[in-house]
Amino acid sequence: MVSPSPTSDQAPALGRAETPIAFIQAIATAYTQRGLRVDEALKKAQIEPKILKKHNARVTAMQMELFSGLAMQELDDEGLGWFSRRLPWGSYGMLVRASLTSPTLGLALGRWSRHHGLLTDDIHLTLTEHQGVATLQLEEARDLGVFREFCVVSVLRNALGVACWLTDSRISLTTTHLRFAPPAHADSYRVLFDGSTHFNADMNALQFDAGYLALPVRRDEAALKQMLQRALLLTVRPYRRDRLLVERVRQTLAQHPEHSRNADDLAAWLNMSARTLHRQLQEEGASLQQLKDSVREQRARTLLLRTRKPLKQIATEVGFSNEKSFIRAFKAWSGQAPETFRQSA
Repeated sequence: MVSPSPTSDQAPALGRAETPIAFIQAIATAYTQRGLRVDEALKKAQIEPKILKKHNARVTAMQMELFSGLAMQELDDEGLGWFSRRLPWGSYGMLVRASLTSPTLGLALGRWSRHHGLLTDDIHLTLTEHQGVATLQLEEARDLGVFREFCVVSVLRNALGVACWLTDSRISLTTTHLRFAPPAHADSYRVLFDGSTHFNADMNALQFDAGYLALPVRRDEAALKQMLQRALLLTVRPYRRDRLLVERVRQTLAQHPEHSRNADDLAAWLNMSARTLHRQLQEEGASLQQLKDSVREQRARTLLLRTRKPLKQIATEVGFSNEKSFIRAFKAWSGQAPETFRQSA
């Protein structure tokens, strides 16, 4: 988990209690191993100490966020006891910062995974791609003991949260693989990970459409500073907007203009109905017409700047029926006539 800045003036007990008490118990164990008392942190998170003995108990996401943040500061360990050496405050923020300049998610997530090995060699993270499926795998290099489940789940969820935050996109999982047996609270995994979850697997891994790896990194240093104020939200915030379809549509419009004449042709190329295409684009905050205009504008700017083709030919290549409609559209996009734009550039 990335370092959160807990805010004790909130009401952490509000909301649906779906986080297993096993994770709270694991943090309490880290306090005990360090010779520290956990009572005050539990009190601030509005967690009754007696429920630690109820193995079927649950806490809210806010309680988990606040208690974890307090523990990270008091233990000075963002690993919360998982690893053979502590991860000092700010360790996971440093990982995100080191990945921020990557142009795509694939490079950023690969960099995040490699750099994680500089923090600890108790686990190893690798990112691979095969036949359109991306796999983020966590290998246990030593026995994690009582922290095993909490560590594996937390690191995988944090990596997923970082990936979603970097791209400002929901990343839909197809499958989650976990090497340990299903715990008593296995039903909570429907909230922890979407898609199907397989226990007693031969690896710990998240799998998702490899197309997400091509999404651009959309965050900068200013956004990072703001995120780090409550970074644990990365592991609990359900992103609703999924930008993968937007990028697929944009790429298709640019590379296969023959399929962009109407929504039916484009939807058939993408193996979906036109109705589904429009609905999913709307959910992602986009529209087919906006994407068409964006691709056309970019193509027109490139042709105007890099070629001496006449406007009539450019209009045809960009997808307009005549030169006048192209000029009118380009003025709306850029505030300039095409020839004026070409000459000023």
